[in-house]
Amino acid sequence: MTDRPEEDAGVADADLSDTTVLVTGSTSGIGREAALAFGRLGAEVLVHGRDEAAGETVVAEIERSAGDAQFFPADFTDVTAVRNLADAVRAHVGSLDVLANNAGGYFREAHLTEIGVEQTFHVNHLAPYLLTADLLPSLASDARVVTTSSGAHRGDPLDVEAVTTVDDYASFGAYQQSKLANVLFTKELARRFERSRGARTANCFHPGAIPGSNFARSLPGPIPRLIQSLDVLPFVPSPADGAATLLYLAVSDRVADVSGRYFADCAPATPDDPARDREAQRRLWTESAELLGIPEPLQDTADETAKDEERQTEETQTDETAKDEERQTDETASDEETRAETHD
Repeated sequence: MTDRPEEDAGVADADLSDTTVLVTGSTSGIGREAALAFGRLGAEVLVHGRDEAAGETVVAEIERSAGDAQFFPADFTDVTAVRNLADAVRAHVGSLDVLANNAGGYFREAHLTEIGVEQTFHVNHLAPYLLTADLLPSLASDARVVTTSSGAHRGDPLDVEAVTTVDDYASFGAYQQSKLANVLFTKELARRFERSRGARTANCFHPGAIPGSNFARSLPGPIPRLIQSLDVLPFVPSPADGAATLLYLAVSDRVADVSGRYFADCAPATPDDPARDREAQRRLWTESAELLGIPEPLQDTADETAKDEERQTEETQTDETAKDEERQTDETASDEETRAETHD
């Protein structure tokens, strides 16, 4: 592993001089390392964060390399701020080649945002969902949308109804649900991109457990100090290591036609079962629009929904047939063993 994610991703020789990239949450941690790497590859980088001073520092670092950069502030707990961010980006760019939905948070205390949604779910899912929706007209025909999820998505199925209350709030449980939403969102976005007959792709990834990121600051008790202390150990992943898969998905030719997948360590990985529930993917998409009070983006027609349901039924039947054949094979083998024992 190196301190340059573009090298670990195998894209260090890429020329992004005609590429425009928006990296949300890029004033620190994984997002910052990704933004700097995009800059070294020659891209125009739109840096996002809440802290203007930190944002301008990243912009200055990028401009000292081969890239160009500009800072765009926005608080992801604020719907209006996210929409203003999208407006500012659309006004600034002709088209956007890469949208890296990286901003996120882990919140120790329970809090509802102004639209009555639990803060973790709002920041980690609804904000990137809204930003992506508002930027759809500006996405290039072959744009790549890359979303930072986490291995922490594994666990309970998504309960969208529960995100409008903070009763029985558990910080890790809220984080798990939001990261599961990232995978569900990615898969549904990829499916709807495919419907639009374009070459746009959507993928998500697990960056690893990164002590040098800001994730640990809100964890309870002495855990933040313990995790941050690991940062000095040579075998522990750094934010640059975590950014490698983001660079890989955004730049590599190997995944130019790959969409709707979950990655870890620059390789496809299998997400948890609830993340692969097609009905949950559709439901999250429509209910997210309802929570935000916006029209459903890339809306399906009734015919398309029916075709999807038919495809899902066929896939289920195929799975059941395969299981039946496997059971039949096992039973046949068992019968043959019994006959052999009787013969002996």
